[in-house]
Amino acid sequence: MWNQHPEPTGSRWATPTSSEIQQNPGHPPAWRRPSYSAIHRIIENPVYGGAYAYGKTAVAAGYSAGGVSVKIRRKTRNEWLALMPNTHDGYVSWERFEAIRTMVSSNVPTGRHHGAPKHGDALLAGLIRCKRCGRKLTLRYSGMENHIPRYSCSRAWMDNGGAHCIAFGGLRVDDAIEDALLGVVGPGAIAAATAAAEGARERRDQVRDALSRDLEAARYAADRAFRQYDAADPANRLVASELEARWNRALAHAAEVEGKIAMHDAATPAPIADPASLGVLASNLKTVWDAPTTDARLKKRIVRTLVHEVVADIDDAASEIVLIVHWVGGAHSELRLPKRRRGQRNSTSADIIQAVRQLVLIASDDLIAGLLNRNGLKTGNGNRWTRERVTSMRSSYHLPVFKPADDGIEPWLNLSNAAKLLKVAPKTLRLAAEAGEIAAIHPLSDGPWIFARASLITAAAQSIAEGARQNPRYPTGSHPDQQTLFSSTT
Repeated sequence: MWNQHPEPTGSRWATPTSSEIQQNPGHPPAWRRPSYSAIHRIIENPVYGGAYAYGKTAVAAGYSAGGVSVKIRRKTRNEWLALMPNTHDGYVSWERFEAIRTMVSSNVPTGRHHGAPKHGDALLAGLIRCKRCGRKLTLRYSGMENHIPRYSCSRAWMDNGGAHCIAFGGLRVDDAIEDALLGVVGPGAIAAATAAAEGARERRDQVRDALSRDLEAARYAADRAFRQYDAADPANRLVASELEARWNRALAHAAEVEGKIAMHDAATPAPIADPASLGVLASNLKTVWDAPTTDARLKKRIVRTLVHEVVADIDDAASEIVLIVHWVGGAHSELRLPKRRRGQRNSTSADIIQAVRQLVLIASDDLIAGLLNRNGLKTGNGNRWTRERVTSMRSSYHLPVFKPADDGIEPWLNLSNAAKLLKVAPKTLRLAAEAGEIAAIHPLSDGPWIFARASLITAAAQSIAEGARQNPRYPTGSHPDQQTLFSSTT
């Protein structure tokens, strides 16, 4: 259809008119390069799907200073005078034509359509709507590489200068939608969804059968009322008038039932895909999704296959982002995500900051990095800790650095040094600290115990030491002249 043939008399591409063909009957027709508007007109024309259409335009008269002008306007499809599918062989089948027309209409980003998926990384572009005003959220990218999405309801501000409704970062939202989507398409979820869809289809079929029986009864009643009216004597006006009224009521009831059936059919959800193909998708989706070569548009198509729309709001009291996911099958699920401040996504956890604030009392940056790695803790970017990273984190959060006391009397002691000061076994002191009999700090589950020297000279600490000395089952401690092979921090 779009073969290009060079025009013999020139270098441009052109489509000859009928007059040109008549004037130059020996020259073959030449074709232009396809343009978007030309292709759009072709695939929107019912002839492309093998249908006959008539009355698609109307003449509208206009008045201006120059007089009366006539304009041609296009009618909507329900205003056409005639539309008869399958009247001739089309380029595609009528069903395929309707699917293409629906897809093209959905590619236009409007209030009812999501728009075509684009190259951006945001998964919910065109799918997310504001709960407060009902408008779709706009999307913007920021960051050094313009890859960090942010959703905001700014349509009222752009259109009418109104206030912004809500705004939040898109990275955490997209991660939550991704986890929910991968959980939905799991093998077990696919089987459950297929069974639920089959049950819903059976219930809808039962309702459809009941409506069909009602329609059959209504049409029979209307036909019976017509026969009674037709058999009545026209001279008997009262009887004929009553029979005509009954006939009209029967016709109205039949039309009402037909309307119910039409509404029922229009509300019927799209049929689910083949369960076998869904199972294959569920087993391979995680691999495809995480592959670095997977295009963002493919991910968006997968999301739009399963998600109809997402309604977003912000719970200011709880500082949470509330997402209502409307799945294609009709189910709804709610997701609540903590609303982060700007830049908080890659920041260090508050628990790690608190642990480092306590560890600097007895440990250097190098030792703190080893303790954090031993407990499986990562930086805000997911990296292992090093001495340089601990130093940078302390500088960012204004944490002090560990410095040994000049006089050698440390105000804070680890478990070994504290036990040596009390002249008890480290196990005895640790058990007392775990029982709360003596004040101690334990910032990490697999880390050192920290004791203040002031707490070791209290009456409670002395009673612990005295009790340990009087208990023959537990030694009070090692000999003061005994040396250790390794320096312990616990």
